[in-house]
Amino acid sequence: MNDTANQATANTQARYEVTRTDLPLSCPMPGMSLWNSHPRVYLPIEDSGQERCPYCGAVYVLREK
Repeated sequence: MNDTANQATANTQARYEVTRTDLPLSCPMPGMSLWNSHPRVYLPIEDSGQERCPYCGAVYVLREK
């Protein structure tokens, strides 16, 4: 996740770009200020390249560096 996203509040964006350094991917991510906005769920983004959180609907896209 880029530096500006590290300060993001959970569930305020509809789309997040992540890299392999963010794996294993969970929503909400550890750097989100409202880390307890819903139960943490791990998203298997490694194969698909894109996953949607079943709780908040946020879309995560795996960006290759």
